[in-house]
Amino acid sequence: MKKIYLILIVIITGTAGCKKDFLETTKNDGYTSANFWKTSNDAIAGVNGIYQDLTNSALYGGSMPMLLENLTPNAGSNANVNQVQTISQGLASPLTNAIFATRWAANYKGIGRANDLLANIDNITMDATLKARIKGEAQFLRALYYFDLLNFYGGVPIILDKAKPEDQQLPRNTHDEVQAVILSDLDAASPVLPLSYSGADVGRVTQGAALALKARVYLFSGQWQKAADAAKAVMDLKKYTLFANYRNLFSLANENNSEVIFDVQFKNDAKAQKTSYDISLERYDYESPSLDLVNDYYMKDGFPITTSALYDPQNSYTNRDPRFAQTIAYPNSTFAGRVVTTTQYPSTGATVKKYTIYDEAKPTAYLIDGQSEINYQIIRYADILLMYAEAINELGQMTQTIADASINLVRLRAGMPKVIYQSQLQMQPLIRHERRIEFFGEGTYVFDIKRWKTAETVMNAPVKSLTGVIIYQHAFNPSRDYLWPIPATVLEYSPQLEQNPKY
Repeated sequence: MKKIYLILIVIITGTAGCKKDFLETTKNDGYTSANFWKTSNDAIAGVNGIYQDLTNSALYGGSMPMLLENLTPNAGSNANVNQVQTISQGLASPLTNAIFATRWAANYKGIGRANDLLANIDNITMDATLKARIKGEAQFLRALYYFDLLNFYGGVPIILDKAKPEDQQLPRNTHDEVQAVILSDLDAASPVLPLSYSGADVGRVTQGAALALKARVYLFSGQWQKAADAAKAVMDLKKYTLFANYRNLFSLANENNSEVIFDVQFKNDAKAQKTSYDISLERYDYESPSLDLVNDYYMKDGFPITTSALYDPQNSYTNRDPRFAQTIAYPNSTFAGRVVTTTQYPSTGATVKKYTIYDEAKPTAYLIDGQSEINYQIIRYADILLMYAEAINELGQMTQTIADASINLVRLRAGMPKVIYQSQLQMQPLIRHERRIEFFGEGTYVFDIKRWKTAETVMNAPVKSLTGVIIYQHAFNPSRDYLWPIPATVLEYSPQLEQNPKY
């Protein structure tokens, strides 16, 4: 589906009233909501426009997914890109931190486009199966945008129809009400979505994606049985498998492989308008692995560095979990055809390999300076396996058989020994550790430490370079920082919205 991003499809969501309405989208001189929806091609263009919003640099474009690692103990940076460092230091302000407003607006823009399509598509005479599928795609994407809002801001205004001036006067809905809308959309989408696509449609939403997002919604809210059931439903599709090589899973050559459940499709060419991560070797110091993360990579024998007989402080990077060298470029390792120096990445001394177009041997050429067209994987099968393991363990139903069919598949793919199940208490930190290591650089750990309620502990510690130098201090106020503030610009035009506590 990469080709759909070669042309920016602009769909009007029927906005009216003030220009700063938080649901406003960019207008196109040629089309309005009233004159656009006529043919099946319009419907396809309309849903493509909803996908397009995923590439916004406040959501999954730019360096944003990796920048979210700086909101965790995993990483830090001297470069305060999108003011993420300011947030991690506990200095966030709804007045000065622009990312709060841009992420809010990007999600509502996608929601507005989905609402517009769903309000108009039934007026188009077209193939019924295609119409149902497109509606399912729009419902999944709307659910995804609302889920992002829910995770960052808590309960937000629910709008399920074309935007109207009075939407600015809507109050916030509760967390449970927003989650109910998300689940309703996913339940409606799942039966009408295909299991797979071919040709130019590869990359569109599938039934597996709807089930997978449903599992994540339930997992994040601690509804363990429902999370386990949804994850198992994905497993039972027999559609997905772990890609054999962890390092190559994130390469351009292996996009749309058997592990990918849903990703954001990027494409570079002469007309490219949206691309993926900033990967310039000179600038790529935005998400620098911390000493805390590096020390948490186990040794090849499956033990942490504090207890493993393999650990040698004089050669501290050898004999580690293979994912360490496959994920991180560290001093004296080879990356992009040259040896990494101790000063090349000044924030912490290391950088992230994931989602760069470089390999160890050479600095691969790219079409646009500093950018990559590698798809960003929002949900992959390894996550399903670890979500299933976590939910089953929290239910007290873990067995060695279930561990072997879930977490141990992920570990064996990585080249690590199996976990031997002993108890629920023993298993919980192992599953959490596995999530941290497996998904580092993918922007998911910030949600994990918040839902586990460990952020207030792990985020009140210094960020250290690989040599132990303190870069700066993370700070996390548990009475405030589990949610982002409602942007000040939104409150200005929608004063009835109640601000999150302590902002």
